[in-house]
Order: sequence, then C-alpha cells, then structure tokens
Amino acid sequence: MAADRLPHEKGFHVSWDQIHRDARALAWRLDGQGPDNGNWRAVVAITRGGMAPAMIVSRELDIRTVDTISVKSYNKQEQSEPVVIKAPQAEIMGDGTGILIVDDLVDTGKTLELVRRLYPKAHFATVYAKPSGKPMVDTYITEVSQDTWIFFPWDMALQYVEPYRGAD
Repeated sequence: MAADRLPHEKGFHVSWDQIHRDARALAWRLDGQGPDNGNWRAVVAITRGGMAPAMIVSRELDIRTVDTISVKSYNKQEQSEPVVIKAPQAEIMGDGTGILIVDDLVDTGKTLELVRRLYPKAHFATVYAKPSGKPMVDTYITEVSQDTWIFFPWDMALQYVEPYRGAD
C-alpha cells in the first residue's frame, strides 16, 4: 500500500452477507474437486480470518472434520514474517492429500507459502486474492488489486457518522 494513502482510501468493505455469499460460491467451486471421488477428507482454517469461510465451506460440502492452523503474519495492520503458533492434528494432515486449507484472503502469499511447505499436497482456497499471492492459491473467488485494503466484518463495528453536510 502506498505510504501516503491510508487503508480506508482504497478500501473494500465486505459485509457478513457478502462473505457468506462468496464463501458459498467458493464451496460450490470446490464441490466434487477432491481427490477421493471428488470428496475432501477435512477442512483446515487458517486462523483467524479463514474461520468463517471454512465453517461455511465445511457446511456446504458436508465435511465434518474441521481443524485450524494458526499463523501470525500481521501485527497491527503491518505484515511481518509468518509463524505457525498452532498446527492441526498431524494424523489428520499427512502431506495434505485430500485436505482443503481455507483462508479469507491471500495478500503477499507468505502465509500460504509457509503452510504449503508443511502440507504440499493440500488444496489451498481463499475467498479473495491479491496478485502477489495468487500463485499460492489453487482456488479463489474474487481478485482485488494489491493496494486494496479489505475490511472484513469481524474487524468492523457500526458507529455513528456525521452527516455529509454536518450536524444541525
């Protein structure tokens, strides 16, 4: 993002309804694509952003085995080197074959690159993708420009805003 631009100046605001629709679209795109007669063995959410989309995907595809991998790659909206702070169950994962790894967004691709090294045969799916990270994703729904900041509903709160022409 340009140093002279605040995140909200090229912001893409995603509502709960929109993330739900887009995550369902992701599930439909993944339906029948798994290696076991089209089925997936499990869904693994990259926390925290991947939890809502992974829940929706697992529901839509009737996948009951759901786990998480916790990767910290942001510190107060600044991207840093990703670190795994909680891994999924090893007996579920193997090399990743049949595992659907879901995140909300791929930005630079560093988080997915780290997870892909751990589970090279997994299928990586995100709801949104930026150009730099797109090569790390197998399936995504919407591409946004690299300098767009996505505001997800779990990061937002409703609050009063002054009218355009000011208060009485």
